[in-house]
Amino acid sequence: MTRAATTQRLVRFPQIDGEWWPVAGNPMDHKYATADQEPVDFGIWQAADGTWQIWSCLRRTTAGRDQGGKGRVFYRWEGQSLFDTDWKPMGIAQEARVDLGETAGGQQAPHVIRVGDTYHMFYGDWENICHSVSRDGKHFERVIGSDGTAKVFSEGPGFNTRDVCMLLHDGLWYCYYTCHPNNQGMVMVRTSRDLESWSDSKVVAFGGQAGTSLGSMECPHVVKLGEDEFYLLTTQSYGDFSDGQIRKRGKPQTSVYGSSDPTYFGINQDAKYWLGHLPVAAPELVFYQGQWYLAALNEGALDGIRIARLKWVEAQPSPRTVG
Repeated sequence: MTRAATTQRLVRFPQIDGEWWPVAGNPMDHKYATADQEPVDFGIWQAADGTWQIWSCLRRTTAGRDQGGKGRVFYRWEGQSLFDTDWKPMGIAQEARVDLGETAGGQQAPHVIRVGDTYHMFYGDWENICHSVSRDGKHFERVIGSDGTAKVFSEGPGFNTRDVCMLLHDGLWYCYYTCHPNNQGMVMVRTSRDLESWSDSKVVAFGGQAGTSLGSMECPHVVKLGEDEFYLLTTQSYGDFSDGQIRKRGKPQTSVYGSSDPTYFGINQDAKYWLGHLPVAAPELVFYQGQWYLAALNEGALDGIRIARLKWVEAQPSPRTVG
């Protein structure tokens, strides 16, 4: 549901506009495949040759299990057009590098930006945010720091720093991510002008209707509309949950917040910042040829990724269902 603002503030809301088309499935053509594996948090971008790329974290695989790891690996799909269905599976794109300080099987949630002729990928390794670069937008090499590791920063051991989203505003890069100190999920931000030196972290969003569990603020994605309209989408539920020993399916849920400050979307301040819910999980917004699109995980089963057109509508004074 969504509701109107109570003060003079942002009133636009993202709305799915038309039918979804499938772009990625649940690939079994790799050495770590299991019957339980699921494609989850992903990144989507256009490579230098014009093709479209998706890298997704496949979870519940055997990747890194022989080292006591987390069972996650990056898999890649390629589409000739954003509007193609069933993009071509391209195989495993990246595995954890334990020798560079990464957690075995801990690859999480890649996000790619292009700066000039260089593509920058930021991703989680379970404990840290890491950095890779590419010229073609397909093949990436890690950026190794002076400490001999691939890590850029972390909120600390056991806090699962992950799920990066990058946004450029007024010459400054904003790096949004989630973590769960004290098993309480929150969205954080750090800033940089050169993608090398980073500010201290700041809490961007926490609590309210989204809750405070470790998964209450996952997959943060921030976009800018106009000069000073910023929107944060963050997922509370993939739509899967456990009832005893049985896994069940429910509705996915992503909360939408609006702010004129890209570093703050409210701490227990729903009345001021929360705009409503979208029935999707792990959303990625794409602006292409003057049109917004939404990529998200499949509903009903975590067995792929889909895309739909997106439009921004004015919030109404009475509650309504969005989707």
